[in-house]
Amino acid sequence: MKVAVIGGGAAGFFAALNVAEHYPEATVVLYEKSDKVLSKVRISGGGRCNVTHDEREPRKLAKHYPRGGAFLRKAFKHFAVSDTIAWFEAHGVLLKVEGDGRMFPTTDDSETIAQALLRTAIDRGIRVELRSPVSAIQPVDGGYLLSIHGKDVRADRVIITAGGHPKPEAYRWLADLGHRIESPVPSLFTFNIPGDPIRELMGVVLQGRVRIAGEDLESTGPVLITHWGLSGPAVLRLSAWGARILHAKGYGFTVQVNWLQGRSEDDLRATFAAEADQLDRKMAANADPFQLPKRFWEFQLRKAGIDPERVWGTVAKKERNRLIDLLTNDRFEVQGKTTFKEEFVTAGGVALSEVDPDTMQSMRCPGLYFAGEVLDIDGITGGFNFQAAWTTGYIAGQLRS
Repeated sequence: MKVAVIGGGAAGFFAALNVAEHYPEATVVLYEKSDKVLSKVRISGGGRCNVTHDEREPRKLAKHYPRGGAFLRKAFKHFAVSDTIAWFEAHGVLLKVEGDGRMFPTTDDSETIAQALLRTAIDRGIRVELRSPVSAIQPVDGGYLLSIHGKDVRADRVIITAGGHPKPEAYRWLADLGHRIESPVPSLFTFNIPGDPIRELMGVVLQGRVRIAGEDLESTGPVLITHWGLSGPAVLRLSAWGARILHAKGYGFTVQVNWLQGRSEDDLRATFAAEADQLDRKMAANADPFQLPKRFWEFQLRKAGIDPERVWGTVAKKERNRLIDLLTNDRFEVQGKTTFKEEFVTAGGVALSEVDPDTMQSMRCPGLYFAGEVLDIDGITGGFNFQAAWTTGYIAGQLRS
């Protein structure tokens, strides 16, 4: 049996490795269109590779996927986080858990993950063909013909792990096989707020709550101020859950930020009142009862029209109310987005209604399987997209019908 795997990313390698494990007599060839493999693995997590997330309960794990959660809940019964950890440990890679649940190799080096996959591929006799783009697939005599550089290559089984792509035309070869394609749009991106003075605070991180004005979309967690706008886990999660809505808006919208994790105006007033004896004699620059970063606090004072060197007790109620409003409901006009650390993630791809979650086999083309981002699956940041790649790749590699 000859098995062709199309795409040399995480899902592609994991699928190929599992074909070789379950069918040791099979010929497994992995076709990659570029001149290198495992590119996302190498750049993930700032070069450390966020392998997965320490959420061991499949039902809870599935809730971290804006698209594909119900599909993955079934798939996770076959291969989930504990299985990922065990697989890498069995191949000489120990993983560690960070405070937010993200898991990395103990080496803090993504090359550790890449080399484990490459080494195992060599050991199992998997052939990797670089610069080999597949432009078309044609069913023939119980198998498939792949068109590569104008030449036909025969395969008995095909696993497609071609990744996500921002342009619908990139999926045409799959649509030609009869598959429905959910229109691709970007996910996991940061918000650009050109010209806004808050960009002067680049590098400042606060625990906030971020909302999209006029939409039922909000996210709580770290918010990072950058030289182009807003980033951090709270913003990235919001971009994932709102991927299609924000695309429809042309990435022009109002974002509302509560810089104190959702605390109410009344709560802030009560805090100021309770600490009035201590605060009223201080300069406004030192009268912060919330322990916010000093640069940020002074910036918000000025934005509210309060001189940081003014005595807090002389600040009028109207000015305090303006400050409280800025701390609980700051507003910014977003105009555009920026891809997060080159880790492009796509919402969209092959419709999940046409793929069996227990086998990853196409319901339209027997012997054809899918894994990874080519499917209409995407997770929030934190290792969830890689876990989806390991899970779907593992299942596809079993070549079950």
